Amino acid sequence: MAEAADLQALIRQSLDIHKYQDEHWEGSFQDYLKLVEANPLIIRTAHQRLYDMVLSHGVKEVERDKVKVTRFAFFEDPIEEGRDGLFGLERPLMNLMSVLKAAAHGFGPEKRVLLLHGPVGSSKSTIVRLLKKGLEAYSRTAQGALYTFSWKLDGQEIPSPMNEEPLLLVPPAARARLLEHLNKKLRNTYPLRIDLDLSPVSRFYYEKLLAQYGGVWEKVLDHVVVRRMLISEKDRVGIGTFQPKDEKNQDSTELTGDINYRKIAELGTDSDPRAFNFDGEFCVANRGIIEFIEVLKLDVAFLYDLLTASQEHKIKPKKFAQTDIDEVILGHTNEPEYNKLQNNELMEAFRDRTIKIDIPYNLRLEDEIKIYEKDFNKRRVRGKHIAPHTLSTAAMWAILTRLEEPKKANLTLMQKLKLYSGKTLPGYTRDNIRELREEAPREGMQGISPRYIQDKISNTLVRDLPCINPFMVMNELEEGLDHHSLISDPEIKKRYKDLLNLVREEYEDIIKNEVQRAISADEEAIARLCGNYIDNVKAYTQNEKVRNPYTGRDEEPDERLMRSIEDKINIPESRKDDFRREIMNYIGALAVEGKTFNYKTNERLHRALELKLFEDQKDSIKLTSLVSTVVDKDTQEKIEVVKSRLIRDFGYDEISATDVLNYVASIFARGDAKGSD
Repeated sequence: MAEAADLQALIRQSLDIHKYQDEHWEGSFQDYLKLVEANPLIIRTAHQRLYDMVLSHGVKEVERDKVKVTRFAFFEDPIEEGRDGLFGLERPLMNLMSVLKAAAHGFGPEKRVLLLHGPVGSSKSTIVRLLKKGLEAYSRTAQGALYTFSWKLDGQEIPSPMNEEPLLLVPPAARARLLEHLNKKLRNTYPLRIDLDLSPVSRFYYEKLLAQYGGVWEKVLDHVVVRRMLISEKDRVGIGTFQPKDEKNQDSTELTGDINYRKIAELGTDSDPRAFNFDGEFCVANRGIIEFIEVLKLDVAFLYDLLTASQEHKIKPKKFAQTDIDEVILGHTNEPEYNKLQNNELMEAFRDRTIKIDIPYNLRLEDEIKIYEKDFNKRRVRGKHIAPHTLSTAAMWAILTRLEEPKKANLTLMQKLKLYSGKTLPGYTRDNIRELREEAPREGMQGISPRYIQDKISNTLVRDLPCINPFMVMNELEEGLDHHSLISDPEIKKRYKDLLNLVREEYEDIIKNEVQRAISADEEAIARLCGNYIDNVKAYTQNEKVRNPYTGRDEEPDERLMRSIEDKINIPESRKDDFRREIMNYIGALAVEGKTFNYKTNERLHRALELKLFEDQKDSIKLTSLVSTVVDKDTQEKIEVVKSRLIRDFGYDEISATDVLNYVASIFARGDAKGSD
């Protein structure tokens, strides 16, 4: 019993009675007017509320190619701790928010269908899903609160069928004055507006009560209960979703509602608004969002309904006059369907009432990696090690398939990928990167979908292996191309396979680099080598001699030592003087600031020292002996040290570290030691 009581107390601690009471507030119309006077933003339109909802989570500026772009924290999915977080879509999301801002101010986009357009798997549905759940959560906060009303008649409480704004009960002339008063309180924001009319059901009760009380409006309000409205997709309040079906099963009543035949028998006519169910998707989405999945697959008759709903904010239920709605209409579609729309002259009116927002694939490597890390991380993948670079090589290939070949003859596709990802290349500036983007405006609108990559990583993970590595995933990616449902052109398949070979080569360079760094990760040895190099460079640039610590004699600077280090980072003989002066100027600038030089702060010099140390040590470690059957004890101990560094510094486990060492050893054994000699 005591344990049961403890569990009950645990449950009770999670309940918030005050929050529940706030969310289920009820009051009179007069009570509601007091709330509006205190916070006029309660009566915002759907577009205004959606725009404010996104902004409520905060914004920050980030730099992309020397251009400041706005990142909206909301699209990182703070509601579900990043579950639907988006990466690399700053510019498309800025475009979407610009449209919503203009709609909030009443500049025109509020009368358009917002069409998210892009290739499959480019996050169009995720964006809409985020907006829907964001609006649900926002309606439960104090700043996002909104209200509707019910009628009290003959002991019954009849909810407004379309969750209408209570101020629609105010006569139009008085409403205009009320809005003027409220807008004066909000000088530095968008104008509040209520230019809609009551639904047929509410208008029926309103007129009936007004006649009953001889036009005394206040008496009508005695029959009104205002209550807080919580937007909920599950409860079909404020969010509607429509998905096309086959032509035989498409029915416009799904959008606008249908006649209630049981009520007809009771009321005697089908033109009584009480005999109509206002439960179509347009009706339930009033005050919120309606989503049209694959909107361009809709029957033409449905698209005409969509035109009126967007342009006029009205729908036409059977046997009733046009009914006002206030909602954000969002659709999404893929490239082939949109191309059909472009070529169909009969659809000109729809194109004219549509704002297309392109949602391309991501083209930035670090953002693409984040997409896969969200699903394949240590928390979600348990009991199986994912070797370093497994996700990044898959991401690299995905982006290469989306890029257009650069027009500059001296630039490779892999280099273009690195430039887009923020890496620096000699001879290329941020301005050059902007030029590359401008000469390929359709980049990101085709290529491999993240879904394909996720599926193939999943296929690899379910194998009965303790560890998966990049080669396993790359093989899975290549084999899957032969059965890819969306790629039928053999030329495209061949190109994609060639790009996988590019990724394999890049991966080989990466792991050779890591093994080299693990071998030369003796910081004391690097520091000694660096000190020796700096002493010689200083003497060289100042035409001095160097004191030999062993002989005590002054000697000429060691040119052979300096060149052996500089060669590692491809400093030509003709530029050695420039490079050495750069190093000394760098050390001098640090000294002026009161800072001490450390080789780790200069990336190029650090890399050159590592490569030099690797060259000096690789023969003593005899890495190539790994591919032979006999390894002496001394060599084995040194290899174990290298392996432990790979595990400690680069994220390998025992199996993947051994695999990488064996693979790199085989490369060295066949004499393919690019960058190490």
